[in-house]
Amino acid sequence: MTNPQWNAVDTYFTDTIAPADEALTAALAGSVAAGLPEIAVAPNQGKLLHLLARIQGARSILEIGTLGGYSTIWLARALPTDGRLITLEYDPEHAEVARTNIARAGLDKIVEVRTGAALDSLPQLEAEGAGPFDLFFIDADKVNNPRYVEWALKLSRPGSVIIVDNVVRGGRITTPDPDDPAITGTRELFELVAAEPRLDATALQTVGAKGYDGLLLARVIG
Repeated sequence: MTNPQWNAVDTYFTDTIAPADEALTAALAGSVAAGLPEIAVAPNQGKLLHLLARIQGARSILEIGTLGGYSTIWLARALPTDGRLITLEYDPEHAEVARTNIARAGLDKIVEVRTGAALDSLPQLEAEGAGPFDLFFIDADKVNNPRYVEWALKLSRPGSVIIVDNVVRGGRITTPDPDDPAITGTRELFELVAAEPRLDATALQTVGAKGYDGLLLARVIG
């Protein structure tokens, strides 16, 4: 198969069972207009996040890595009206774009965008007693993925679900590369999850409009 075929299949899936709407389309367009990198999840992947949150019965979600808020909108739409989603974004300009997109989608009452390094924000959440969260979506700088999962465990409960995006690295995950911190961090993530008795996990490879990648899915069991 070729990338055009992957793209065509993703388009078919999206058009038939995960169609865009005005808020989602505007979120992507607003992000592009603001100069954000075009690395948001694909629409069918966003729908997957939405369904996982609904299957989980999530009432509280923590997202690490907001970008323009596209995945945030998909996740927040899975919450009940009294649910809450906190999303952490390092870049203040990205955070402002996300706030605009989230407000346009009518979700600003249940979504809070916090700006700053996640490894600074996460201890603050713990100090505030913000957890436990029912679902975590981690899609930020890959070198810190192990630390983010450690923090997710601290802010979780038995039954919480942790999703980590971009773990295949175009297939390069199989080969250590000391010159690539994203590979190093992702391999450390897998080693941490494999050794952590409180996590039951798997990982999947994906192909599509976002190329060759994949995600890790874990459930907190203790």
